[in-house]
Amino acid sequence: MKRIFISDLHLDANRKDLTRAFTRFLSEHCQTINELYILGDFFELWLGDDDQSPLNNEVIESLSSLSCDVFIMHGNRDFLIGQAFCNAAGAKLLPDPYPIILGDQPALLMHGDSLCTRDEEYMKARTQLRSDAFQQDFLSKQMQERKIIAEQIRGKSQKVSREKAEDIMDVTPEEVTKVMNQAKTSILVHGHTHRPAVHEVDLQFGPGTRYVLGDWHTSTQFLRATDSDLELVKYVF
Repeated sequence: MKRIFISDLHLDANRKDLTRAFTRFLSEHCQTINELYILGDFFELWLGDDDQSPLNNEVIESLSSLSCDVFIMHGNRDFLIGQAFCNAAGAKLLPDPYPIILGDQPALLMHGDSLCTRDEEYMKARTQLRSDAFQQDFLSKQMQERKIIAEQIRGKSQKVSREKAEDIMDVTPEEVTKVMNQAKTSILVHGHTHRPAVHEVDLQFGPGTRYVLGDWHTSTQFLRATDSDLELVKYVF
């Protein structure tokens, strides 16, 4: 079994180089694998499955042409990705968190934003934005109005983030330990923080490992997994 895990591509119509890099990545690394996992923030912005933009259609075409199984998890930027997009792209939408087996070890896949519990303001906003009431109201609006609202939310988020301490926006170590202990998993794979690394974690039942995927704007690192090995790999484009 060969698997690849990526996250935080933040694909954007204004960054055609990222879309080209992703297409090349699929060609270079995803032709002989069994499964591709995209763990959130695949897009910089997702306004709904009915947004038939050239970028969205290009991504759908690229994913649907793969012979491997494709799995997508919501991130904080693209939590409105729905079943229509997944059907068109030939992908399966995963819940967050999602348990799997890597090699012979229990593992947990997450986007990672729910682990940042010290950022109380973000966690409150996350709850509101993920609510059915907000999403139904947002998707009922015309596309141009959705764009305006989304840009306002993103602008406010970026301004607030610049004013926060760096450690506030990273995962809370105690939350990581709690989640892994509750799931009885020795491996955690996530993105979101844009801080690619491999961390050792002390768990109730023994040592664990946390793999943090890189974002594609600053440090493009992905996780390559076989039945016998896990490796965080740098992708240069």
